[in-house]
Amino acid sequence: MPVQLGAAPEHGFDQPLGLLSDCHRRIENFLAALHKIATDAGETLDERQRKAAEAALSYFRTAAPRHNADEEQSLFPLLRACESTEARAAMDTVDALERDHATADPVHARIDTLYRRWIDAGSITPPDRTQLKNDLESLRAMYRRHIEVEDRQIFPLAGRVLSREQLHRVGQEMAGRRGVSPQKRA
Repeated sequence: MPVQLGAAPEHGFDQPLGLLSDCHRRIENFLAALHKIATDAGETLDERQRKAAEAALSYFRTAAPRHNADEEQSLFPLLRACESTEARAAMDTVDALERDHATADPVHARIDTLYRRWIDAGSITPPDRTQLKNDLESLRAMYRRHIEVEDRQIFPLAGRVLSREQLHRVGQEMAGRRGVSPQKRA
């Protein structure tokens, strides 16, 4: 069962909107990997499945919260402060995206718990597998919609209404959250 966990980002911190989209590809890939394992694995995980699950879980514990912060603390406040009519019209959508983040957090935590239990116990119970698959399907559906809105509406909007300096600041803040130089790739 080959599992592709994600590719290196195509964009750097000098292109924060592209970098945020790159993160969406990783979210999609890691969710797909977790779903494939939950669906296809036997009662026990083989070494490759266990490593793939642990990599995905680690991503959602560490990198995904930074991605949410990139949007909620850096990008969305700039859009909210923007005087553009187009930006003002998108505020209900931005609010809904933030609610998606809050809704996804407990589901991610439950998925993490179920996978940890599976890895630690060496097997998974049928009710836990059912819950795991349901949670993953729910998250995947939410993220499909969420990512489509961000990639097709909000990020292009930000590219039109925010200045180069503002976008530069978003990239700087993103790099700072990761403790890296803005010249490096994420």
